[in-house]
Amino acid sequence: MEEIIEEEKKTVLVVDDEVTIVELLKHHLELEGYNVLEANDGLTGLEIALNERPNLILLDIMLPKLDGLSVCKRIKNVYNVPILMITAKDTEIDKILGLELGADDYVTKPFSTRELMARVKANLRKYDAVSLEEKKQEEQGRKQSENKITVGDITLDLDKFEVRIKGEVIDLTLREFEVLKFLAMQTGQIVTREELLEKVWGYEYYGDIRTVDVTVRRIREKIEKDTTAPKRLVTKRGIGYYLAAD
Repeated sequence: MEEIIEEEKKTVLVVDDEVTIVELLKHHLELEGYNVLEANDGLTGLEIALNERPNLILLDIMLPKLDGLSVCKRIKNVYNVPILMITAKDTEIDKILGLELGADDYVTKPFSTRELMARVKANLRKYDAVSLEEKKQEEQGRKQSENKITVGDITLDLDKFEVRIKGEVIDLTLREFEVLKFLAMQTGQIVTREELLEKVWGYEYYGDIRTVDVTVRRIREKIEKDTTAPKRLVTKRGIGYYLAAD
């Protein structure tokens, strides 16, 4: 098992009203070397998240006092942290709602702890990359970067994690930025949903393709004038997506 030295230890907040699940997750997370915080209701989870700023949050949807979707939205309005929704509901609407409110991933009960640990690691790796880049910018005096990709009227600043369309800043989440960046790096080439799931989310067979579709839809709502007839982020039916050059 991979050891994590004390200085590098990440903190994970587990918010679930089922004590047995919290204990199970705490056990496996601590075996992986993480510090674990616990909460059994939404209000307590929200308070701990905002005060302690954990590196990742495992958040149940069905919670007393304040539901998980509301908790997710409030946290994301304050700071950017990977949130993995845990739900006993297996309907598409629950998964879509969680992603729409800023959740980075979701898993349905009953879940495999091996699968969940893989998702935790994948999401932490993605956010670590952002933190390292931000520190690098600080050390360099935050000099203006030329590390940019331009596709048509879309410009991606890879150091600032910023997207502009005709000079106007578009507010994308980290995951949305990474999807757009991956497509922009191969403009005009069709990328399958499976490839996006593997390269952007960081795992192959653990994810749900619907996650990719929902994220693409959110991006379109922000960069397209008409989402029913997208001109920038185009679907190749039955295959995947590509970013159009013009």
